[in-house]
Amino acid sequence: MNDASDTRSFLPYGRQMIDEADEQAVLDVLRGDWLTTGPAVEAYEAAFAERVGAKHAIACSSGTAGLHMAAIALDLDFGDVVVVPSVTFLATANAARYVKADVLFADVDPETGVMRLEDVQRAIAGMSKGTVKAIFPVHLTGHTVNVDELAAEFPELVLVEDACHAIGAEYEIGGSMTPVGSCPHGGITMFSTHPVKTIATGEGGLLTTNSDRFAETLRRSRNHGLVREPEKFLNKRMGFEDGVPAPWYYEMHEPGYNYRLSDINAALGLSQLGKLDSFVAKRSALRARYQELLDALGPHVAMQKVAPGCSPAWHLAVALIDFAALDTTRTAVMTALKERGIGTQVHYIPVHRQPYYANRYQPKSLPGADAYYARCLSLPLFPAMSEDDVDRVVEELTKALGI
Repeated sequence: MNDASDTRSFLPYGRQMIDEADEQAVLDVLRGDWLTTGPAVEAYEAAFAERVGAKHAIACSSGTAGLHMAAIALDLDFGDVVVVPSVTFLATANAARYVKADVLFADVDPETGVMRLEDVQRAIAGMSKGTVKAIFPVHLTGHTVNVDELAAEFPELVLVEDACHAIGAEYEIGGSMTPVGSCPHGGITMFSTHPVKTIATGEGGLLTTNSDRFAETLRRSRNHGLVREPEKFLNKRMGFEDGVPAPWYYEMHEPGYNYRLSDINAALGLSQLGKLDSFVAKRSALRARYQELLDALGPHVAMQKVAPGCSPAWHLAVALIDFAALDTTRTAVMTALKERGIGTQVHYIPVHRQPYYANRYQPKSLPGADAYYARCLSLPLFPAMSEDDVDRVVEELTKALGI
């Protein structure tokens, strides 16, 4: 058995996998002329758009920045309402609040953690004020929401897919499997490339869309709101000299942000993108091993069920555990595992339970979200792991649960 004092044996719940090709890609940028947003970002965006089958890809500094940019592109404001599943990270809901829109929390399937059509219908039916303008479906842990159903039921609403967990996943659209990010129903899809995600850029995010209008707004909002195209200048006197555009001139028609991605990050992302399929396959094999072993642990332990109609790209390996039935607590189990060199995490505390949102909106019952949260535990999952590592995790989990 591994010695818990040996830090090299520690298995975190997630970790990037960087090889020499990734290092060389970054070194090439460091030795070149561009460090900030430049040709590496353009190449990364083009490759990503091609990979997912979208017309536009817009890189940014984080997934959170991307969600904020998407909310800006939708022109959300006071009185507008965005439907968000409660089981997600804070950033999904916060993006609406950044632009003064309100959040309408929807429940989720207690076995998958994924928001369903009936959850959205129930949330909207219970609204007391405001106008729903958009739905932010979350493709949790690497499997997907049925966006086909949402688009059919609510064709007037814009879908902003939070696909932070789902780079490389596919969903069933019109009877065929389609890459997440292809934006088959319009709207925008947002990805994260944080180090624990399937591909890493350090910090980083990426948005895809097929809308020229959305793409233009997204690019402008990530760069201070600057407008450099002469045909769009509002002040013609300042923007032109002797009938030609002034080469230094720019305008700001509305405030933007510094949400740019650097060429350093983009070079790493482009190199990682070339390994996406192998990363997805390895994560899938490791999760299948977890499934096989956890199935033998009895009725109080199971892997998170898979949402229908998708081919997942697993970001997390989530076990659903009835801690009370096993006469223990999640804290006790996580502490015992940490002492044996195994890191775990909880994804996520339902956002409607956060003090800010609980104080802002009337308390509501979301039993699916609460049931999922009460049982979920994210186990180590990253491509550098082996099946022996999975066996070790399950062995120690079994001991910690007293099974």
